[in-house]
Amino acid sequence: QVQLVESGGGLVQPGGSLRLSCAASGSAFSLNFAAWYRQAPGKQRELVASITVAGGGDIKYYGESAKGRFAISRDNANNTVFLQMNNLTPEDTGVYSCYFNLRTTIRNEQYWGQGTQVTVSS
Repeated sequence: QVQLVESGGGLVQPGGSLRLSCAASGSAFSLNFAAWYRQAPGKQRELVASITVAGGGDIKYYGESAKGRFAISRDNANNTVFLQMNNLTPEDTGVYSCYFNLRTTIRNEQYWGQGTQVTVSS
C-alpha cells in the first residue's frame, strides 16, 4: 500500500511561480509513470504533465497549456515527483492532483493523491 500526498499549492500572483510536490510513502516500489492533473472550476480534469520512467531515460510530456512554463521531475529514489510552474496565469487555477503507476514487489499498482489547490490571482 502506497499513499500520495501533494503539497506546495497556494495563492500566487500572475507571473509568479509555484513548485508542487507529490510525496509517496508506504510500501517499497519502483515508479513506472507519474502525472499531474488539473481540475479547474467548471472544467473537465486535464493532464498537465507526465513522466515515464524508462531505461533509456525519462520521457516527459506536457499539455499545450504547460509547454514552456512547467517542468515535471522526480527525485532519485522515485519517492517524490515535482511540478515546477512558472509564469503562472489565472487559467492555471485549479486543484492539482498527482497520479502514480508503480511496481511493488509483486505487481503494478495505481494511486492518486487528494489534490492541492493552486489559485493564480492578483
